[in-house]
Amino acid sequence: MGSGSASHGARAESLGVALAGLPVHLLTGGGRGVMEAVSRGFASVPDRLGRVIAILPAADEGGRPPEGYPNAWIEIPVQTHLSLRGAQGADPMSRNHINVLTSDLVLALPGGAGTLSEVRLALEYGKPVLAYLEDREEIPGLPASVQLASRLEDVVDFVRVGLGRR
Repeated sequence: MGSGSASHGARAESLGVALAGLPVHLLTGGGRGVMEAVSRGFASVPDRLGRVIAILPAADEGGRPPEGYPNAWIEIPVQTHLSLRGAQGADPMSRNHINVLTSDLVLALPGGAGTLSEVRLALEYGKPVLAYLEDREEIPGLPASVQLASRLEDVVDFVRVGLGRR
């Protein structure tokens, strides 16, 4: 989970590469920014076990995705009728509920209101959540209860522990 506009390139892409070395699928919102960078990193790893999955928002009542969705790295796009996102990410008509409920755990990278709503939903639904940040302010309003990691190795360890829970 992370920004739909800023990619935080090296951090997000290296996370994708690291996750692809684990027996996991990558689930994102399918857009640009962090979602695209982490997907690109994940998809770049040959012979990986997992796939890049995206839960897509609708741009209109016809269910078509917004411009830029899905990004080029998505292998399994799941189109929804759910149009709300960003500051409205906790609304029942947001795909964020599906993103969080489908995930075994949630990793949050820098982002805004949409990312914050996903983090809050993860807490609400009892999902393990880790913020991969240099500073807590990279997600304004991040709850104090959310664990923070600034090193990729710590994120990978968090995921490995999470895999043991399923």
